[in-house]
Amino acid sequence: MKQQQPPPLPQTQPPSLSLSQPAAGAGGAAAAEGSAVAHAISSLNGSNNNNNNNNAETARCRPPLYPKPKTPSFDKDRDYIGFATLPEQVHRKSVKRGFEFTLMVVGESGLGKSTLINSLFLGDLYKNRQMPNVEDRIEKTTRVEKKTMDIEERGVRLRLTVVDTPGFGDAINCEDSWRVCTQYIDEQFRQYFTDESGLNRRNIQDNRVHCCLYFVPPWGHSLRQMDLDLIRRLHRKVNIVLVIGKADCLNKTEVRKLKERILQDLEDNHIQLYQFPECDSDEDDDFKQQDRELKASIPFAVVGSNTILEVAGKKVRGRQYPWGVVNVEDAEHSDFIKLRTFLISTHMQDLKDTTQDVHYENFRAQCISQISQHALRERGKLKRDSISSTNGFDAAISETDRLLLQKDEEIRRMQDMLTQMQEKLKQTHLMEMKKNDSVIDV
Repeated sequence: MKQQQPPPLPQTQPPSLSLSQPAAGAGGAAAAEGSAVAHAISSLNGSNNNNNNNNAETARCRPPLYPKPKTPSFDKDRDYIGFATLPEQVHRKSVKRGFEFTLMVVGESGLGKSTLINSLFLGDLYKNRQMPNVEDRIEKTTRVEKKTMDIEERGVRLRLTVVDTPGFGDAINCEDSWRVCTQYIDEQFRQYFTDESGLNRRNIQDNRVHCCLYFVPPWGHSLRQMDLDLIRRLHRKVNIVLVIGKADCLNKTEVRKLKERILQDLEDNHIQLYQFPECDSDEDDDFKQQDRELKASIPFAVVGSNTILEVAGKKVRGRQYPWGVVNVEDAEHSDFIKLRTFLISTHMQDLKDTTQDVHYENFRAQCISQISQHALRERGKLKRDSISSTNGFDAAISETDRLLLQKDEEIRRMQDMLTQMQEKLKQTHLMEMKKNDSVIDV
């Protein structure tokens, strides 16, 4: 008899056994070998069962395992104070309170002011407007119209106030067209100053003009004398942004030349428009590039439209002409997208901050100076009356009067310092402009 070979070692996954009978031609050796393999597999299964039973017994004898308690956050973040959530608190409070923005629109009739405002804010502020007839146009005077609209976008509420000036520049004699605009801006500053100086300061309504869009006609060669008169009187009271209306009347070369002449006129007349803030060093490259493009686009040459057209299977906001379609939202056709980005998306809060920190503070300093001067004159008058009533006897100056005189002297000294600082800033700005011009000439 041949000696049987030992059975092979079991693999990780034992081979599947066939239930069919061995072939008729198979010898006894094959049958013996099959029985040996089956015996080895059964012994292996038996050992596995024993191991499972032993593991089960061990698990029954082992004490139960409870989940590990979580470490409290104050123990885990021991160095965390918590003031990093202040921006979130300010955000929630601001969203709950809502935002306010006042926009003044100035320009003669027919430049597309109403259409542009409706295109910017996707609304219809002038649906009930009535066009004046010929008799009313003969004696045209400038007046102020306020329209308010509540807008909500992604849970953020904005109360928009648009101040329109119909009749500006439509009369034959336009010398006093600027007076209505300046009076309205000063009245809003004065009302805010009165409310701020009162007892109830919790619910002060801010009606100050945060931005003024001044429309320049496209058919002129540059700024007119009427434009310069208004801008010269407003540029220290409000943020002025120049807009060339109906820019589709001009081609690209004409638009570029008109912008250059307008900027040159502003420089010659020492008029300063709204100054863009400088980008921080940690801003990304895309934002810096966008900021450079916005600065290079001033004054904005825009086209407005409330009509939705279908061009190449896409719906666009534009104007239909016999020679084609002007897409308002195309940067090649108009600066409308850049103006909307600047006015709403990127610089709306900076416009409000500049109004508060620069223009309103100048107005407030003037009011305080006038009040102190008036009080000083009244005290001097009372002092003269008291001296005359004492029949020539010298009246001693009390301690209170002496302190008041010292305060008045300090106020005058601070006003002189403020005037000197403004002059220095003006000279620095002129020097920077000359330096830029010299660099450009090189």
